[in-house]
Amino acid sequence: MPSLAPRPGRSIALPYAAGFDALRTDLPGGNLPWLSSARTSAIEHFAELGLPSQKVEEWKYSNLSALAKTEFTGPAQNDADAARAEVVARFAKQSAQRYRLVFINGMLDKSLSDQVDPSDGARVLGLAEAMAGDADFLKEHLAATPPLNGQALASLNSAFMSDGCVIQLQADAELALELLFVAAPSTGIPAYHPRISIAAGANSRAVIQERHVALGACEYWSNPVTAINLDRGARVRHYKLQNESPSAWQTALTKARLAGEAEYENFIVSTGGRFARNEIEVALEGAGASCTLGGSFMLVGSQQVDNRLYVDHAAPDCVSRQVYKGVLDEKAHGVFQAKTLVQRDAQKSDGQQLSRALMLSPDAVMDAKPELEIYADDVKCSHSATVGELDDEQMFYLRARGIDEATARGLLIAAFLNEHLDLVTDESAREMLGGAVSEWLGGMEA
Repeated sequence: MPSLAPRPGRSIALPYAAGFDALRTDLPGGNLPWLSSARTSAIEHFAELGLPSQKVEEWKYSNLSALAKTEFTGPAQNDADAARAEVVARFAKQSAQRYRLVFINGMLDKSLSDQVDPSDGARVLGLAEAMAGDADFLKEHLAATPPLNGQALASLNSAFMSDGCVIQLQADAELALELLFVAAPSTGIPAYHPRISIAAGANSRAVIQERHVALGACEYWSNPVTAINLDRGARVRHYKLQNESPSAWQTALTKARLAGEAEYENFIVSTGGRFARNEIEVALEGAGASCTLGGSFMLVGSQQVDNRLYVDHAAPDCVSRQVYKGVLDEKAHGVFQAKTLVQRDAQKSDGQQLSRALMLSPDAVMDAKPELEIYADDVKCSHSATVGELDDEQMFYLRARGIDEATARGLLIAAFLNEHLDLVTDESAREMLGGAVSEWLGGMEA
């Protein structure tokens, strides 16, 4: 391992590198030489890069100095029985999802999780379980998913990942799965680095619903990474509710790689946390592949959500949509960074970007940076970003019909957000995400 002596731009990596040295023998899979080597390479890479700063173009709108100054612990200990009881009481299983996995403080809780029936054509294992009992399968599976090159926080995840899940779908298989990540009160300020790895076989179908929630106002950092590979004709619909504790950070990366005619749909609703980063990178590598990346973020106080999207059109006849909406109140800060790359051979590409933000306070901030980089001739690509306030004429119309100001505001905000949920093609997910939007609106009116 190279020297970790401080130098400019690198000193903030030191606590994490030192923490890795202290924890490496306790991390799962320590008896696997290939995994230990991969962890060491990952922490060395992170030590070279350090936490991203605003000098990095992709991070220019977000300041991680508070995160850098916080001393984090490893996976947290908690009162497991009390946490399980509260999870059962507060977070009912999504009715349309046949299976559910529950993670408490980053670790799979088997007592609250379902066992996926292999006859469904899907194999689902906890990551720690795979490290302990099926290392050959895990190694082969990870090699088949998109590589995590060049990103500091992804390297940190690779070094410290302790649990998560591995999902393998055979050709033509179907799977409906809910992933519930729960942060419970614990000692210290823990950091979690869950890894989700999905390989969808040809013409398979999957609906994955993620919920990230907290039991109380606990402080923690969640740094999840999701890697997805879609074979020809596969369709993965992937939905996420990010409703972390008000004191939490989340820095999430999703990377998807699509073969020909594959479809990937991603929609994120962000309402919680002091800071959240949703980073999604999609490579359309086969002709006729398509992706839809949508999201809604609703922020108050000094919350910040940084959405960064990157779509690579590497093959002809591919379609991408990147559509995000935000509602910002008080001193909240929203970010939409989207880039579509159309390579020279990716003729007849269709890529559209749209960002719309509704500002409820003069102190709120919205940064939007849509970007197109096109090297092909026959394409249909566009981008648009708008920032506005509630429409005075619409407010007048509602007030003239006897509706009080607070209710009128709520109706207009709800219409702005709910229209966007039409991008969610799965009915169960639309209900889950719509419920989160309604709950947030109810909190505004209270």
